[in-house]
Amino acid sequence: MSHEHVSNTKRIWNVFFLLSAVTIVEVILGIIKPEALHMTNFLGMNLLNWIFILLTLYKAYYIVWAFMHMEGETTALRRSVVWTVIFLVIYLVFILLVEGNYIYGVFKNSTIKWNF
Repeated sequence: MSHEHVSNTKRIWNVFFLLSAVTIVEVILGIIKPEALHMTNFLGMNLLNWIFILLTLYKAYYIVWAFMHMEGETTALRRSVVWTVIFLVIYLVFILLVEGNYIYGVFKNSTIKWNF
């Protein structure tokens, strides 16, 4: 019984270039900070931050998909992993936005001064 070795070099380079391109876009947006994205608010946060969150989630998903070999797993396992993470990330973003907005409101509308 012989097993044939299959090279994944091309796939590894494709993943590398895709993740590098997304990272380069993030860095360029962080350096340039386009006025239209930075000053436009959506759901309590500017669009530039939402783009950073979405691109980071995309990179995290693709890393799991490619390097943890999720594409070869059963649909049920893929869904249980991905849906759990999506739920937790949405929950975390919601909590951060609600609590951050509350703290901002407390400091803005009261006699407590910003000391940090």
